[in-house]
Amino acid sequence: MTDLPTGPLPIEIDSSTGKRVAVVTIEQPGKPVVVMDEPLLRRMDATFDALPAEIQGLVLVSGSARVFVAGANLESIRDLPDGDLAAYLRYGQTVFGKIARLPCPTAAAINGAALGGGMELAMHCDGLVAAPGPKPYPVGLPEAGLGICPGWGGTNLLPARMDPAQAIRLTAAGKPITFNDASAAGLFDAVAESAESLRQTAVEWVAEQPAKGDPGRSPGSDGLPSVRIDAAKHTAAVLGALDAVKGDLPDTGPARAVAECVNVGLLQGWEAALEAEIRCLVELRSSPEGRAGIAAFFEKSAKKGG
Repeated sequence: MTDLPTGPLPIEIDSSTGKRVAVVTIEQPGKPVVVMDEPLLRRMDATFDALPAEIQGLVLVSGSARVFVAGANLESIRDLPDGDLAAYLRYGQTVFGKIARLPCPTAAAINGAALGGGMELAMHCDGLVAAPGPKPYPVGLPEAGLGICPGWGGTNLLPARMDPAQAIRLTAAGKPITFNDASAAGLFDAVAESAESLRQTAVEWVAEQPAKGDPGRSPGSDGLPSVRIDAAKHTAAVLGALDAVKGDLPDTGPARAVAECVNVGLLQGWEAALEAEIRCLVELRSSPEGRAGIAAFFEKSAKKGG
């Protein structure tokens, strides 16, 4: 049996636009799709630390032809003791936060399903650049459908990237949307003509964006994702949306958790929202609703043979 790779993910420097854009390939050799487990988080952590200081942009691409990232590792969410699960979630938040601390523009090149933790990873980038697949693939936050809630910032990221009322409703119900609907909702900052042109489209989008902050500073930003609900230009709209949809949300633990995390983000800011997500997710996965939802997911996977 071949040992799984460790250390940084593959990094290429693309200078086709006249700027030095780092292209990082998110890979899990030997696995059919990319899943955000702890070994991958550790490779990503090492990758962001290993990026050349002089890069002028970053693009994340997937090593899987089928998905961008399928989501987080549900076995860890199901099995880890409470303290270890909180530490795992906090570590993922820290790793994803390294994208936001880069002084250069960043983009996720979405070639297929981007779900749960994979969508949260993408939304830590400044831009979402997508391409159509052989059939419309899903993007979004399905956690509430499993009886849990997002844990890596999704509750506070999605409503800042599309109609906030629709985003809150979808997250509270755990319903991803298709590529076509996401495009119509304005979720993507750019759309490539094909999967073959996706990487170049993402590189060009990044190269067109202004540098963040003073290029002489390190880090070059405040360490927070550029698109989130507590950013001044989004707060009023998300607050109004939350008030409008509260009475329409399902009467479930996950829906209440999503509304709470959005409210905390609006009133107390990004860091408080992250802590609220951790607390809610740890509680929900041990609830009857969470245990049943996760068990149903694994039963369905077993029937499919994967």
